[in-house]
Amino acid sequence: MRLAEENFAATMARRDAAAFAEFISQDAVFINGGNPLRGRAAIVEYWSKFFAPATAPFAWRPELVEVASSGTLGYTEGPVLSPTGAVFAKFFTTWQLGPGGKWLVVFDNGYSVCKA
Repeated sequence: MRLAEENFAATMARRDAAAFAEFISQDAVFINGGNPLRGRAAIVEYWSKFFAPATAPFAWRPELVEVASSGTLGYTEGPVLSPTGAVFAKFFTTWQLGPGGKWLVVFDNGYSVCKA
């Protein structure tokens, strides 16, 4: 599942919105700051603005990866980084093993980090 998260994040770096969409379950929910985006189509439509610029507006990487004993449900979390590498948020993603053994995002959320 770590590799799935890393490959999911790589879609942003290489500006590949179509590949990004392939990691999202049809019935996924992105919490989106309390304004949930429901379903792959709504998520991809909203996130298209992040793929529009020539340079990625942010990046992310998993630091914590846990898989349930069933082997079909998992969780990742880690930092969201600005183009300069500064951490400005954390993400939290729930993954489910889908058809054909592919991990798909079913829930996604994130929060800004406070500056100490």
